Amino acid sequence: MRVSRRVATTTALGTAGAVGASVGFIFGETVLARRLIGVTDARPPSPDGLYGDNLSGETVRLLVMGDSAAVGYGMQTQMTTPPAMLGWGLAQLVAGPVDVRSVAVVGAESSDLAEQVDRGLDFGADVAVIVVGANDVTHLKSMSDAVSDLQVAISRLVASGTHVVVGTCPDLGTVKPLMQPLRSIARLQSRRMARLQTVGAIEAGARTVSLGSLLASMLREHHELMFGDDRFHPSASGYAAMVGALLPSLADAVHERRSEPLEDREGETEERMPVEEAAEKAAQESGTEVRRAGRWAGVLRRLR
Repeated sequence: MRVSRRVATTTALGTAGAVGASVGFIFGETVLARRLIGVTDARPPSPDGLYGDNLSGETVRLLVMGDSAAVGYGMQTQMTTPPAMLGWGLAQLVAGPVDVRSVAVVGAESSDLAEQVDRGLDFGADVAVIVVGANDVTHLKSMSDAVSDLQVAISRLVASGTHVVVGTCPDLGTVKPLMQPLRSIARLQSRRMARLQTVGAIEAGARTVSLGSLLASMLREHHELMFGDDRFHPSASGYAAMVGALLPSLADAVHERRSEPLEDREGETEERMPVEEAAEKAAQESGTEVRRAGRWAGVLRRLR
């Protein structure tokens, strides 16, 4: 019995030591990655304003929320920021002006969405887009808490009459400065976050678009083109790819809010499945929209 206890104790101590060493190693890699990525105090010009003011349709009010991906961190001109590209692109799709207000903040986590909603509610947005989750993953925040914060933000917007589109957590495994095994862990955790966000957002009344590994194939072949100077945040081309995935869903949200028939797009066929299954499918196929369809989820491939 004593021998068994000694073996068990030794095994437990060895396991604890291995776990501690692994955590220490990953923490060291995280610190190194942050040094390689670097930071800058520079912020892009404000994207707030009216886009497509030469168009005759009804004006749409668009609220942009979230983190640095929603801000357009690293961009030096207004029109290369995601809010400006979303405003201009949405104006073309709905044939009317789009008034944009961005309350997104560089470095924001899901817990910061409450303050962003507070700042944006008086805008009376018709539609809102939220891109968040990456900082929750990199800062090891509780995913259940992050999703709960996202749901609360969505519920408040929906209650005010705003239709919401959520761009789920991108695949952080595509970031070059992250070394192995941190890169693999980042990929697994960011995909898990995206799945949980999808389920939570649908339950709260939003639709989601999986950003995931949307840029993965382009990043492998054209990494310098799709990432910015810090090798972490997207370049203008990378942000444009993200915007291209979000725009069709935003346009459909506008039509839905106006009780107009949704536009048929060639090559798009909606599938119906349980929400959890839809979330898994979206995590595997970036550029996929998931929205509530009665008791089920409707799944559309928005970008191929």
